[in-house]
Amino acid sequence: MTRLESAIRRLTAQRDLLDWASRAISPTGLVLEVGLGNGRTYDHLRSRLPGREIYAFERSPAAHPDCYPPEGYLIVGDLFETLPSFTERHGHGSAALIHIDIGTGDEDLNRRVALRLSPLLEALLQPGGLLLGDRVFEMPSCRNISSQTGVPEGRYFVYRREG
Repeated sequence: MTRLESAIRRLTAQRDLLDWASRAISPTGLVLEVGLGNGRTYDHLRSRLPGREIYAFERSPAAHPDCYPPEGYLIVGDLFETLPSFTERHGHGSAALIHIDIGTGDEDLNRRVALRLSPLLEALLQPGGLLLGDRVFEMPSCRNISSQTGVPEGRYFVYRREG
């Protein structure tokens, strides 16, 4: 598979899962875009979930000018600092949907970051809440439902908070 084909598969999986999750989540609860990047998936989420509170997290914002959240909805800084303070402010179990796509080309680093982020993200998910991510996370109170989504195995990962 070429890098172009791989990118197309990844973007198609993102779009399909974001569309599915937008229909499947609770009508209440926050939506979090962890890793704003250029703003493509944030833009997609706000079009699919009009009226929902969508917060975006980014260490160094550089999104397309049309893809920035409104004032107060862009959380800038290191995730290991911003996620705990966000949880204190909004509470455990406040998110209906978390989308996280922050991987780099360094798979060892990606794995270490995902392991460190797992408890922070898990704390934010409400019961029945969904996490869509570009990598494997370890969240004991969540069930990996990736195989139920129709997305090719290993392409994207989906977790549902139990209870």
